[in-house]
Amino acid sequence: MPGGDGVSPRAAGPLLLGVRHHGPGSARSVRAALDAARPRAVLIEGPPEADALLPLAADPGMRPPVALLAHAADDPARAAFWPLAAFSPEWVALRWAQRRGAAVRFVDLPAAHTLAEAPGPREDAGEDAGQGAGEPAPGGAADLQADPLAALARTAGYDDPERWWEDVVEHRDPGAAPDPSAVFEAVAEAMAALREAHGDGGRPRDAVREAYMRQKMRAARREFGEDYAVVCGAWHVPALRARTTAAADRALLAGLPKTRVETTWVPWTHRRLTRAGGYGAGIDSPGWYAHLFAARDRPVERWLTKVAELLRAEDRQVSPAHVIETVRLATALAALRGRPLPGLAETLEAVRAVMCDGSGVPLALVEDRLVVGDVLGEVPDTAPAVPLQRDLTRRMRSLRLKAEAQRRELELDLRKDTDAAKSLLLHRLRLLGVDWGVPTASRSGTGTFRETWRLCWEPELSVRVAEAGIWGTTVLGAATAKARADAAGAGELAAVTALAERCLLAGLSQALPAVLRALADRAALDTDAARLAAALPALARALRYGDVRGTDARALGTVAAGLAERICVALPPACAAGLDADAAAALRDHVDAVHGAVALLADADAGLRERWTGVLRTLAGREAVPGLIRGRAVRLLLDGGRLAPGEPARLMGLALSPAVAPARAAGWIEGFAGAGAGGGTLLVHDERLLGLIDAWLVSVPERAFVDVLPLLRRTFGAYEPGVRRALGELVRRGPGGGPGGRAASREAPEGFAPELDPGRADAAAAVVRRLLAAAPA
Repeated sequence: MPGGDGVSPRAAGPLLLGVRHHGPGSARSVRAALDAARPRAVLIEGPPEADALLPLAADPGMRPPVALLAHAADDPARAAFWPLAAFSPEWVALRWAQRRGAAVRFVDLPAAHTLAEAPGPREDAGEDAGQGAGEPAPGGAADLQADPLAALARTAGYDDPERWWEDVVEHRDPGAAPDPSAVFEAVAEAMAALREAHGDGGRPRDAVREAYMRQKMRAARREFGEDYAVVCGAWHVPALRARTTAAADRALLAGLPKTRVETTWVPWTHRRLTRAGGYGAGIDSPGWYAHLFAARDRPVERWLTKVAELLRAEDRQVSPAHVIETVRLATALAALRGRPLPGLAETLEAVRAVMCDGSGVPLALVEDRLVVGDVLGEVPDTAPAVPLQRDLTRRMRSLRLKAEAQRRELELDLRKDTDAAKSLLLHRLRLLGVDWGVPTASRSGTGTFRETWRLCWEPELSVRVAEAGIWGTTVLGAATAKARADAAGAGELAAVTALAERCLLAGLSQALPAVLRALADRAALDTDAARLAAALPALARALRYGDVRGTDARALGTVAAGLAERICVALPPACAAGLDADAAAALRDHVDAVHGAVALLADADAGLRERWTGVLRTLAGREAVPGLIRGRAVRLLLDGGRLAPGEPARLMGLALSPAVAPARAAGWIEGFAGAGAGGGTLLVHDERLLGLIDAWLVSVPERAFVDVLPLLRRTFGAYEPGVRRALGELVRRGPGGGPGGRAASREAPEGFAPELDPGRADAAAAVVRRLLAAAPA
C-alpha cells in the first residue's frame, strides 16, 4: 500500500463499486458486494453538505423516488438536484449502511462550489457512466462525453447500450457469482481502458470532482483503514485508483468559487428520472427498472400481469390467455436474439402483437403508465424546509389536497367553503410563481361559481416555493407582499389591471389598495387606446369575481368607469389612423374585448351601454376605419339588436359596392362574418346577407380575386363543416330553391337597384361637372 498521500488500487485498497446511476442490476450487485465485504463505512457520490440529512433516509415517511436539493442560500434559483430511486445503487448502499450500523457519507465535490456559478436549477448525480444520450461517432471523445457505456456497448457489438446493459448486468444474478465484486472489477477495467485511450473524455470538470473524492478517501483511510467502500459512477473508478499525491489534489481544489448553500430532501418522480425529462444521467424506463428491482421472481410474468390490469381498466378485452401467450412470445423473441431473458424490447413487442392487436395506441398507454410511470416519492415532515413550504403543507392537508405527479383535473364549486378555500390557495400560489395548478375550461358548466384546475406537481416546484420564501412565511403573507411589489414595478396599465384581477381571485384584500393606487396612476397617464382597451376586460372580470366570491371590489368600479369613458373617446380616432393589417386585427380583438367588458359593467352604469353603442356606430360608418373593424362593429350592433330591419343589408351593400377596393371589402366580410363572431350561422339564416356576399364575389375582377382569396379562405374556412355544407347548398340552389337565382328572388338593398335611377344620377352629374370645371350640357 502506498503512503498516506496515495490511493491504493483495489488489490490492497478499499472496495470500489463503480455503478450506473439508477440501474437495478447495479443496485442488486452493490447490495451483494456489501453483504460479502461488510465494510465499516460507505462513501457515496453526492454533496457532503447533505450528510446531516442522511438519517432521514431511514424515516418511515421517506419513500423513493426522492432527491437531495441544494440551493444557494441567497438565491434559491441556483439549485441542483441529486435524484435517488429505490433501485438506485446509491440509495441501496445508503440503506445498507444504515441497517448494518456502518458509517455513511457523501464524498462528491461540495454543492457550495458547484452552485457558486450555476445559472439555475440543474440535475446532478451522474455526469458520468450511463447517461445514454445521443449517438455520436463510435469511440471518440464526444461519444464518451455523451455516454461511456454506449462506447462499451458498441465495442461489444451492440447498437443499443440499453440492451447491452440489460444482458450484461440487469439479467445477471449477483447471488450466483462466487465473487459479487467481479462485475465491478470488469467494468472498472473497461473504463480504465477507455480513459487511457481518450483521457478525460471531454469532461474536464471531473478532474476536480475526483480530486475531492480522493481527499475524502484519504480521510476515511485514517479513520477506518482500508475497511470502507466507495459507491460512485463507474467512470470515476480508474481516477480514484490512480496514484496521486494529496498536494496535487489540493492544488486542483485551490481557488474554487464558493457560496453558502442549504440542503433538504424533496419528492421526485419516475418521469423526471428519464432523459426525456432533461436529466443528464436519465434512463428510458424507470417504471420497468423499478419493477425488475422489486420483483421477487418471474419478473416478466408479473410485469405482463400489470399490463393486463392496465388495459382491462381501459376497457380492452385482455384475458389470462393473452398474458400466457404474451409470455411465450416474449421468451421466444429473446431466444431468437440470443438473450438470456426477455428484455423490455421483447416484452413490449409481444404486448403489441398479442394484447394490443398490433396497435400502437394502447401500447403508448403502457409505455407512459408502466414503462415510465408517474410515481411520486414522499419525504417526512421532519425534513428541513423554508417556513413557506411548511405553511403550504399544512394548508394542503387541511384542504385534503395531495401533491401528485400524474395530471388530474379538480372541479371546484365556489359556493362551497372548502372549494373556495382551495381556489384561493391555488390562485395565491400562481401569483407566487408556483404553478401547481393551471385554470382550464370547465366541462360541467360555464357559470362564474365554477372553476376547473389541472393539477400536476413537478419537483421543480420545491425550488419555486423556496424562491417565494423571500416574500413571507405564509402563503397569504407572501402572496400579498409579492402583489404589492408587482404593482409598484409594473410598467404597463394592462399588467396592473391583470394583477388587480389576480388579487381578487386570490382574496388578497390587503394588497388591493396598493394595486388600485398603481392602477389609478397609470390609467391617468396612459393615452394609448390599445393599452386602455387591453386593460378594461380584466377590471370587468375582477368586478364580477368580487360579486361571486363575496369580495368587496367597489373601489374598482370607479376606476373601471373612468377607463371605459376614456376608451369611448380614444378608440374611434385610433381606428382611423392608417392601420396596417396586423394593427387592424389587433384593434378588432380589442373592440371585441371591450364589448364583452361593457356587457359586464353596464349593470352598474346604465349609460355606458348607450355610449358604447355610439362608438360602434361611429366605427361602422367611418370610411377611414379599416374594413375589418367596420364589419365587426356592424356585427356587434346587429347582435345587440341596435340596428333597424334592413340596416345590416344596407351597410353591407355600401361596404361591398364596386367603388370599394376588393381587399377592403374582403376585410369587411371577415370582420362581419368571421367564425369567431358566429358569422357562418348568421349567413345560413339570413339569405339576403348571403346573397349580397355572393353577388359581390361574382363581380370581383379576376386579378383582384387572387388578392382577396386568402382573406376569404381564412374567413369561410374557419366555419364548422356543417355550416360550410349548408352555405354551399344555399348558394347552389338559390334562396328560393328554384332556378331563378338570387337576383330574381330578392330585391337589391336601397340605392343598389339593377337599373340606373335617372333622378339620382342627374343630381350627382351637376356636382361632377362642377368638380371637373366642365360647361353645362
